[in-house]
Amino acid sequence: MTSIVVPAHNEERVLGRTLSALLADAAPGEFDVVVVANGCTDGTAEVARGFAGVRVVETDVSSKSNALRLGDEAASGFPRVYLDADVVLPAAQVRALCGALTGGVLAAGPRRRLPMDGVRWPVRWYYDVWERLPHVGDELYGRGVIALSQEGHARLGPWGDVMADDLAVATAFGPDERAIVAGAVVEIRPPRTYADLLRRRVRAMTGNARLVAGVRPAGARAQPRTGWRDLPGLVADDPRLAPKVLLFLGTAVLSRLRARRADGTWLRDESSRD
Repeated sequence: MTSIVVPAHNEERVLGRTLSALLADAAPGEFDVVVVANGCTDGTAEVARGFAGVRVVETDVSSKSNALRLGDEAASGFPRVYLDADVVLPAAQVRALCGALTGGVLAAGPRRRLPMDGVRWPVRWYYDVWERLPHVGDELYGRGVIALSQEGHARLGPWGDVMADDLAVATAFGPDERAIVAGAVVEIRPPRTYADLLRRRVRAMTGNARLVAGVRPAGARAQPRTGWRDLPGLVADDPRLAPKVLLFLGTAVLSRLRARRADGTWLRDESSRD
């Protein structure tokens, strides 16, 4: 049985969409789904309980890493899938991810689909650049879902107190131990407004900085990074990207400055949850 851990903090508006897509074509008993409602002040837990077979764990602690630990304690099966509460991943895509965990592959992620309907132009420009960057296409981070084999789960060890959980997983596995599965696609709704994009980027930068400063699994490789020198190459390949690259650079600088003043509060965009 595949266990699926879904950490959820105030996700009443979107959790039903996520669970409906996940379970619509699932066979009875195929998935062991554990939703960990952490620090919720809305009806997240009630939404989860409305789905047959979904187990709910509740905690007053608003922490994704703590929710992942609690989900692991409650889960029983392998492969183990960690799924963000605001993404869409049907059962067939889960099967494709788990099916890729063979031949030494310990961790797998899907391709991304970013629907841009209703998204403001600065956000579309930002992602036009971001999706072309080195590492974005072949690394596990930024996908909202990661599948681990039992051996991969043991390699990762207990969840540390990290914000950038997907990056922590990505750095734990080498190129031959991870796979991006062409037959699996996850829908990730981008922020609709530039202000919400900045909130998302500040949270990502804060989490990345904490991961670098914290304790990572033994043998973890260096954090994959995109350098400033990668951007001119994008413009050389397609000069029409020049204004978009400038916006991307400005966003990176502004996000970094704001991340230095971040106070540790829960930063996320709300516009993608409408």
